[in-house]
Amino acid sequence: MAMRPGTEAKLLDAAEELFFTRGIAATPIDAVLERARISSATLYRGYPSKESLVAAALRRRHDDWLATWDRAVDAAPDDRGRLLAVFDALDDYRSTPAGSRWCAFLGTAAEYADAPGEVRDVLDLETGTLRSRLGGFAEALPVSERGAASALADQLLLVLSGYLAMRLRDAALGTGTARVVAAALVDAATIPS
Repeated sequence: MAMRPGTEAKLLDAAEELFFTRGIAATPIDAVLERARISSATLYRGYPSKESLVAAALRRRHDDWLATWDRAVDAAPDDRGRLLAVFDALDDYRSTPAGSRWCAFLGTAAEYADAPGEVRDVLDLETGTLRSRLGGFAEALPVSERGAASALADQLLLVLSGYLAMRLRDAALGTGTARVVAAALVDAATIPS
């Protein structure tokens, strides 16, 4: 018997809140069950392990983040704006309850020296999505040399990850400095029009 959608949403809400604020290792599965107000039998109908629950919470967060990023891209005025829209999306996502917490993907990667299969797959998905989308937006720009779009995507991924890591130290930190650094990298990699 599959888990009801409402029950699954309660479970994932509880898992996300506890795992990504207290830490995965520090949060026993019983705490998640208590917060979600469901039984262990219900949990194990949908998720055979704690790691599969972590992976599901990350997958849902990934989908939510992409929807936020898509809205920011749609609002961007041009190709350069679409590339830098990731920072608008970060600002928008940060205003949501899930986004007000530190980056769940960086936190999960930091907790697992060798992430188990399902968790590793979602961490790789998130990194790959960031790299691929940034690279695709960079390809639309008039870059100065061959391979510059791919290099620019990697540079922006590093700026983005650095910003998210710095939020751990300063929760009030905005995207302003990261956006300035990213814009300078974009300007250096592109041919002025």
